[in-house]
Amino acid sequence: MKHFFNRRENIVTEALDGLLLTSSSGRLARLDSFPDIKVILRADWDKSKVAIISGGGAGHEPSHAGFVGKGMLTAAVSGEIFASPSVDAVLTAIRAVAGEKGALLIVKNYTGDRLNFGLAAEKARAEGFDVEMVIVADDIAIPSINQPRGVAGTLFVHKIAGYHAERGEDLKTIAAHAAAAAGDIVSLGMSLSTCSVPGQAHEDRLGADEGELGLGIHGEPGVERITLQPVADIVATMVARLSPALREGGNYALLINNLGAVPPLEMTVIAKAVLSSALADRIRLIIGPSPMMTALNMNGFSLSLIRLDAVREAALTAAVEPHAWMPAVERHEIQIIAAPRTSAGLNGAAIAGDNLRNRRLITALCEHLISQETELNRLDGRVGDGDTGSTVATGARSVLARLDTLPLDRPAATLASLGDILGTSMGGSSGVLLSIFFTAAAKAMADKADISAALLAGLDRMTFYGGAVVGDRTMVDALSPALQALASGDVAAAARAAAAGAESTKTMMKARAGRASYVGERDLAGVADPGAVAVAGAFGVVASLA
Repeated sequence: MKHFFNRRENIVTEALDGLLLTSSSGRLARLDSFPDIKVILRADWDKSKVAIISGGGAGHEPSHAGFVGKGMLTAAVSGEIFASPSVDAVLTAIRAVAGEKGALLIVKNYTGDRLNFGLAAEKARAEGFDVEMVIVADDIAIPSINQPRGVAGTLFVHKIAGYHAERGEDLKTIAAHAAAAAGDIVSLGMSLSTCSVPGQAHEDRLGADEGELGLGIHGEPGVERITLQPVADIVATMVARLSPALREGGNYALLINNLGAVPPLEMTVIAKAVLSSALADRIRLIIGPSPMMTALNMNGFSLSLIRLDAVREAALTAAVEPHAWMPAVERHEIQIIAAPRTSAGLNGAAIAGDNLRNRRLITALCEHLISQETELNRLDGRVGDGDTGSTVATGARSVLARLDTLPLDRPAATLASLGDILGTSMGGSSGVLLSIFFTAAAKAMADKADISAALLAGLDRMTFYGGAVVGDRTMVDALSPALQALASGDVAAAARAAAAGAESTKTMMKARAGRASYVGERDLAGVADPGAVAVAGAFGVVASLA
């Protein structure tokens, strides 16, 4: 897989410097021990309170350095990608930030982290520092394992410990809060891919239709592979695994964590699924969805829950300085405000009526356009953004869904209704253009009952607002000649003209409108415009029914 980096051996230090350069001036600093010892710490730290230190291998950004700041971590110690920092690095961090009140180390339950942080703690104690260590083992993926992994739930402990430290509490009290919190956290991850380490060969162990449940944050294999399925079903499976690990009664805070490569659109779909699941009634606070404890570019997410009490709720909702921490929100219902209602519209468009011929024609057209979704997306993937088929199919499905409400016995009103539906449901420039086309055609049809003239009037308004003309490599290249031929009353000729117009776009080496106008000649060569292909197919259907 492809990555943005200079040299693999410098990627972690350059990334940390990038964090420092883009953070608020005076907020963060690093020790001068780079590159061997990588410690990010609060620049304003005066050692008057208990220091909170965490860390681990890189590759989990924004963890751990992204959570350094007032109200959370005092310092973060970074190793190389997925490699624990050394004992010397951890000990250096302790020496740098621990004052008379001491330091708390928060460690994820991986062997390397336990050993290196543990030995550093012992050496620091031998030097006279007061040090406590809390180990987080929140992963419930493997129920029978003696040493569960520490994963994204560790962030709850960062936040709670940081809150108590900021209040000036002593080390023993803070460690007790942190340890109790760690014992009340459960987490589970799910991914559709393994992660790819920059500079290393990548081989995905998952098939095209497989996902992995219960995998760790270093790409280690999950508990089981599952068939790709709707996200609601995936979440239901995860909830079924998490629920038995929760205590009876009580409310929980939920952290929805992006493991690195899930698009925000999909993360909010995941959030909707979780907050509609059997777990929803037990959730009081929500943190995320956001990338907080990632696994490089893993296309997955994790769910972490911590049992709440009044103190933990106060700790998790307290404001902090690090921007990587997502403020907790209370679970709430969706607020719905009534949309403005409109009148019946042109020529009584809202009053349903039937006409078997028009019903048959519209049904056939919509079903054809839906059947072409994949092919039109493929074509648009070559010359645009790959969504023409989906956009057209969405509009067609919306028309079919409202077919029984259309005034099919009144052509002008039918055209107006189609314009309304496509303008609302289809989206993108195509939806607006077709809405303009049908709305203008409806007005012309209401003035004079001539369908050919009405459609040409619609084309005139569409090209006026859209700006495209024949030769610009758009749907107009098929629509214009087809409507011109239709004016003579020959439907078959109109279909042939549309097909010829669509075919002509293959040799148009420069698009002057639409997304294809951003594409170079090399990529346009020999590829028909998908909008023109859709129009040609529609006229083919009309001709077959004539």
